[in-house]
Amino acid sequence: MTAYESPCPDDDPERTCIVRVCRDCCCGTESKHPGVDHDGLLARLEVGTRGRARVLRSGCLLACDESNVVVVTPSAVGRRAGGRPVWVRAVLDGASVDAITGWVRQGGPGVAEPGAEVAQRAFTPSGLSLTWSAV
Repeated sequence: MTAYESPCPDDDPERTCIVRVCRDCCCGTESKHPGVDHDGLLARLEVGTRGRARVLRSGCLLACDESNVVVVTPSAVGRRAGGRPVWVRAVLDGASVDAITGWVRQGGPGVAEPGAEVAQRAFTPSGLSLTWSAV
């Protein structure tokens, strides 16, 4: 099974985005972001995108200054429409997670425009982040 294929039989792999959540040295840690319910936010992301995305936990995405980082990769349909991965910074509360899940439910990159909350948090990763292949 590839990352785009969904384990749910009702889901359409052509329309399944990948949502990569950085969880390593600082993203998702109590030491960098005390008081944030990291596990709760991850669960909220998984539930909110169910049927529209595969949520994958990742090692360090080398964007530590922007933590917590989430990368939304377009579905096959979105990619054909010109969509590219969108890196989102500071995903530290329910509002930011809900903005991401709402966008993914509408189709994500290449299919739907991100809402203001996602657009404000989107950033271009460094060249080092883009060349890292162990994720």
